[in-house]
Amino acid sequence: MGNGMWERHEVEVFLTLAEELHFGRTATRLRLTTGRVSQTVKKLEHRVGAPLFERTSRVVRLTPIGRRLAEDLAPIVADLQKALDRATEAGRGVTGVLRVGFMGAGTEQLLLKAVGLFTSRHPDCEVRIRAAQMVNSRPYLLDGSIDLVIAGYPYPGMACGPALLSEPRMLAVSADHPLARQESVSLEVLADHPVIQLPADLAEEFRQDRTPSRTPSGRPVRQGPVGHGFAEILTLVALGRGAYPVGENASRYHPRPDIAYVPIHDAPPVRWGPVWLEANSTARVLEFVSAAVDANCGSA
Repeated sequence: MGNGMWERHEVEVFLTLAEELHFGRTATRLRLTTGRVSQTVKKLEHRVGAPLFERTSRVVRLTPIGRRLAEDLAPIVADLQKALDRATEAGRGVTGVLRVGFMGAGTEQLLLKAVGLFTSRHPDCEVRIRAAQMVNSRPYLLDGSIDLVIAGYPYPGMACGPALLSEPRMLAVSADHPLARQESVSLEVLADHPVIQLPADLAEEFRQDRTPSRTPSGRPVRQGPVGHGFAEILTLVALGRGAYPVGENASRYHPRPDIAYVPIHDAPPVRWGPVWLEANSTARVLEFVSAAVDANCGSA
């Protein structure tokens, strides 16, 4: 790259001046002389071949080229800092507290295996467990109540690890429902019977996966009442208010005499895995994801 390569301290001078727009304040922040800041900027402008700042006796302003460069560089430098922080954290070993959430009994098993392996690998890191629901897992991740949750995919807007479990889909119906005695059904039956709906504040992509608005052939699905949380959904199913597609584990962990679970032969599987806030990709979180995959790879 020859003389096009910038030193890290040069990038720091440029970005700090782009933020402060004042040579004196930039020099104070970086513990340099004003002359040194000025000299560095001139050198950079010479390399770029264009002014990066407009300087008058009163004001320092970014030129359009300078502004574009600052916008391009800022996220790269932030990522670099994150990478260095992660390396430092990894070098010190994984310590502190990790807060992990789980949703439902099937994911509890995935979590138990993951916690067991993670704790044996990182005995100095304390794992705290918290039960989460479909409706509160996102707020918990955003406000830091939990660092990571084992949840159903798709989970848009978050970082998602490899699927730890992939299970066949079944249709939960009341025991006296016309479909209860079938050996298996097609997704097309969702057009013929009301389907319990998920709350509107859940991600559209997730709702379409669990309770699509149309069948594969394009017929509109009949919408039943909204269920808030899994226990309420199952109660509505038992009352005969509608059917609801679930993963096979639901039949194992929620067997009820008033509900029948019928396999759906043409539906994609339900997938579960670790979900976390991209900005919270700490060594702790990434090591837990790795332990979860290693501990559960036989289940996927």
